[in-house]
Amino acid sequence: MIAMKRELRIEEREALLGRMLILPALLVITGLIVYPILYNIYLSFFDVHVYEANRFIGFKNYLDIVLDREFWGAFYTTIVYVIGTTLGTTLMGLLVALVMNREFPLRGLVRSLILLPYVAPLISVVFSWQFLFDPVNGIVMHTLVEQLRLLPERINLIGSPKNGIWVAVLFSIWKNFPFTYLMLLSRLQAIDQNLYEAAEIDGASALQKFWYLTLPELYFVMGAVILLRFIWNFNKFEEIFLLAPNVKVLSVYTYYTAFTGTLDLGKGAALAVVQFSILIIFILFYVRKVLKW
Repeated sequence: MIAMKRELRIEEREALLGRMLILPALLVITGLIVYPILYNIYLSFFDVHVYEANRFIGFKNYLDIVLDREFWGAFYTTIVYVIGTTLGTTLMGLLVALVMNREFPLRGLVRSLILLPYVAPLISVVFSWQFLFDPVNGIVMHTLVEQLRLLPERINLIGSPKNGIWVAVLFSIWKNFPFTYLMLLSRLQAIDQNLYEAAEIDGASALQKFWYLTLPELYFVMGAVILLRFIWNFNKFEEIFLLAPNVKVLSVYTYYTAFTGTLDLGKGAALAVVQFSILIIFILFYVRKVLKW
């Protein structure tokens, strides 16, 4: 009994030590994440002024958002951007990973070069894309108008909100697919090759091996990557704002509402709460229904 009591005391001391060791991390998380979220929710119920006292207005900011046509336009643009970029990066990453999983000369060098868009400085690649799509001197516009004649005249694709969203989608796919490629390639290399040999003996075609062997093995990795890509793209600001500032996804629309022109920090806080709520609802649905965790 005495030995058991001592053992329990040791376990209790170890548990207490564990709690003390994680306490600094909890305080940092609380200070950097939880507190800003709670304070943002608090501000969303006020008419916030920079040089005057805040005035409580209840749910007026949220009502203004629901009745704001520009908000719904930004929401639609965000959905188009998120779905387009998430599907694009996933499919592109999968295709490149399948190719890079095969043996060929200089494979190591090619694998390294594929990562360049992802690690390149954002401002540099944005400037390059703006030059490529320049309506006067851009090689893309020259090809589309003069060579392929797909467009009747040179237009500013990036400067137009209607066309700029598709340029932003293409840019995001090109910039971020290496992350998906890297995650999927690491899982492809871990698949037991004996499974493919057994499938060949049974007469399975290449498509059948991909559908019944490769995809099931990639399911959870791909599911996790899609979830991460959705979260990142839903909150994406810097890429879109630097490349095509006229494309108002929710993050850019929130910035313009809160920090430009007539500052409306209360409505900006409410917009941030709405974005956060939409994201949490999607995460819970995706994790339960798709990943089944």
